[in-house]
This record gives sequence, structure tokens and C-alpha cells, in this order.
Amino acid sequence: MANILVRDLSPDTVRMIKSRAHRNGRSMQSELKSILEGAAKMESLDAALLSARIRRMLSNRDHTDSTEIAES
Repeated sequence: MANILVRDLSPDTVRMIKSRAHRNGRSMQSELKSILEGAAKMESLDAALLSARIRRMLSNRDHTDSTEIAES
């Protein structure tokens, strides 16, 4: 089994991963392993289907134009 070292994670990211691990009853290492394995398994088709599902879920909401926000 390979080992991976990830450097320079922000304190907020570390805090969120620790919180997620705690909620799932896992160690931080086990949580990171689960996240990475899930991400590696997701193929582009799965990602496209998930994106379409999220767009459908949000279709009834009003959204601001992000260019308006970026230009201010």
C-alpha cells in the first residue's frame, strides 16, 4: 500500500476534515482515505450526472449573476 504526504493544507481544511472524521466515527487518516478512494472511483460520467442532478435541484431558485459580484 502506498503512502502519500500532503503538505500545506490550510488550518480550516484540517479542521473541516477532523470534524468530518469525528462525525463519521473515523480517524483523520481513515477519513482522508475514504475521501480519496471515493474521488478516485468517480468517473467523469458520474460527475456529469451528479452535476445535472444538482442543477435540477437548484433550478427553482433565483441566482445572482456572478459577473455582477466580480465586477463590484
